[in-house]
Amino acid sequence: MLTGTGEIAAEGGVVPAFNVIQLEHVTAVVEGAERAGRPVVLQISENAVRYHRALAPLASAALAAARAAEVPVSVHLDHATDEALVEEAVELGVPSVMFDASKLDYAANVAATAEVTRRCHTRGVWVEAELGEVGGKDGVHAPGARTDPAEAVAFVRDTGVDALAVAVGTSHAMRTRDAALDLGLIAELRAALGVPLVLHGSSGVADADLVAAVRAGMTKINMATHLNIRFTEAVRAHLGAHPDTVDPRRYLAPGREAVADEVARLVTLLGGER
Repeated sequence: MLTGTGEIAAEGGVVPAFNVIQLEHVTAVVEGAERAGRPVVLQISENAVRYHRALAPLASAALAAARAAEVPVSVHLDHATDEALVEEAVELGVPSVMFDASKLDYAANVAATAEVTRRCHTRGVWVEAELGEVGGKDGVHAPGARTDPAEAVAFVRDTGVDALAVAVGTSHAMRTRDAALDLGLIAELRAALGVPLVLHGSSGVADADLVAAVRAGMTKINMATHLNIRFTEAVRAHLGAHPDTVDPRRYLAPGREAVADEVARLVTLLGGER
C-alpha cells in the first residue's frame, strides 16, 4: 500500500530506505519488505533519473509497486539538486523528496530549502534536507565533516523541513562496512531536534553499528551501494556458471532474489530497534 515517508516515521519505528535503479530493484525491495512484514521506502536518486533520462518511468513503476504491496511502501526522490525535478516528482504523486542544496553556502541553502519546503508542503509532500557534509559526493562533502547541533536547530527552524540528513561519520558509495559513527553526536542531535534524523551512506556501516545508530537516535536509514554489491555478485555468479546465457531474465532473477533476501534481513534487523 502506498504511504508517505512521514507516515512511516510517525509510527515511531525505523524507516529503512533503499535506492532503486531499475525495476528489478523495485520489486526486490518490496518483496523483501513483505517477507519481513515491515514498511520500506523506495528511493530514486537524481543520478538514477539521469541514467534513465527521465523520472516518470521509474517513479511510475515504483508508485505502482507501492500501491500493490502488502506492507506500507513509500516512494522518495533522493538527493535532488534540481528544483524542477522536485516539482516533477510532486506532480507525479511522489509523497516525499530530499532537496539537497548543500553545495550552497549556509544562507543560500536555507533560502532555497525553505522555498522548496513551502511549495512541497502546500501539496502535502514531506521534505528531507541536508546540513553538514556527508562524504563521497565528488568532493562536495568532505570526509570527517560533522553537523553542528546548534546550526542544525536553526536550519530546521528556518526551513521548516520534516527530516534532516546529518554528517556523523558516514560516506556515500562505500564498498566496505567500516565507517566509524559518532554515536554521541547522533544522540546530541536527536535531543536537540524535533524532526527525524537521516543516515546517508549506510552501506558503509556494519550491522551492529546500524543498530547502535538507531538506538542513539537515527530514524531513516538510507542504503544503496550495499544492495548493488549483492545484486552484481549474484548476476556475476550466474553468468560465470552459465556463460551462454542471453536471456536477461535468467541472470537478473538471481540479482533480484539476492536483493530481496538482503532487504528482508536488514529490515528485520532494524525493525526491532524502536
